[in-house]
Amino acid sequence: MDDIRDLTIEELREAFRAMGEPAYRAGQAFAWLYRKGATRFDQFTDFPRDLRVRLEERFSFGAVAPEEALESPDGTRKTLFRLADGEFVETVLIPSGERRTVCVSTQVGCKFACAFCASGLGGFKRDLRPGEIVGQLLSLRDEFDAAPTNVVFMGMGEPLDNCDNLVKAVRILNAPEGLGLAARRMTVSTSGIVPGIERLGTLGMQINLSISLHSADDEKRGRLMPVNRKYPLAEVLKACRNYLAAGGRMITFEYILIRGFNDTSGDADKLAGIAHRLKAKVNLIPFSPVRGLPFAAPDAGTCRSFLARLREAGVAATLRQSKGGDIRAACGQLAGKTGVRS
Repeated sequence: MDDIRDLTIEELREAFRAMGEPAYRAGQAFAWLYRKGATRFDQFTDFPRDLRVRLEERFSFGAVAPEEALESPDGTRKTLFRLADGEFVETVLIPSGERRTVCVSTQVGCKFACAFCASGLGGFKRDLRPGEIVGQLLSLRDEFDAAPTNVVFMGMGEPLDNCDNLVKAVRILNAPEGLGLAARRMTVSTSGIVPGIERLGTLGMQINLSISLHSADDEKRGRLMPVNRKYPLAEVLKACRNYLAAGGRMITFEYILIRGFNDTSGDADKLAGIAHRLKAKVNLIPFSPVRGLPFAAPDAGTCRSFLARLREAGVAATLRQSKGGDIRAACGQLAGKTGVRS
């Protein structure tokens, strides 16, 4: 039985047509699912009773269930969600003034084993379905009675390794019949999956693209990120150029600063050269501790010097003050059930 929340508005229109119903029912269903928060078909009160019964026979109502939650004094909230098969993912809500950003997971675990990240320490279990991706956001919206303003696909997993389901989730979130979340308020982060970057460029949607770079040197990047062996830096940067040529928005390079590894003036100069060529922004992120990993963040002075060198070179760069580190909700710290209990 298919989860109705796995369907885009176009797929749901086809499903209603196949049931002998008018296509406009899909818009009504989307309103119940994503605006009114319905969790049962008998809540679709503008549907005839026999149609509600047929929907119940045809579709399931999948859900992600909040299992545990931790809140930091800075307002960051991390939620552990249990999936229907007993697996777990973590999701982070990051408030900032009127802005409420949800950092969403796309996989249970991760197969790419970046050296600085907790998400892959337990291995890869499976992809999340579209309804499970969107369900994280819906659960937090219903809990806090406030719709998130921004979504970043930066939680557990590699979004572009689950590209089909990611794209469907983006289309579901963007559909005006439902949440109507603007594509410009969604950001996809990738370790450099070239086919996925190329596909994003074909969608015709103004989604933000963020590249987890972490070194502008191929050898260093390969030591941090095994994916660099399959998709070397030159191929990733070529895909970024093609993405921009296809009308994509400005790219952001995410760069985790690791003490004694990628934090020198030479590292900054190489990064500035790449950022200039692509007119990319740079987001510097001091390493957040992960139990069992042998890395540390540079001291504050080194981080400021790195930032200053980028800016002196004319690069638009920021130094992120990571939130939620005390509850292991910062960049690279999400690890599912193990992570929430550590």
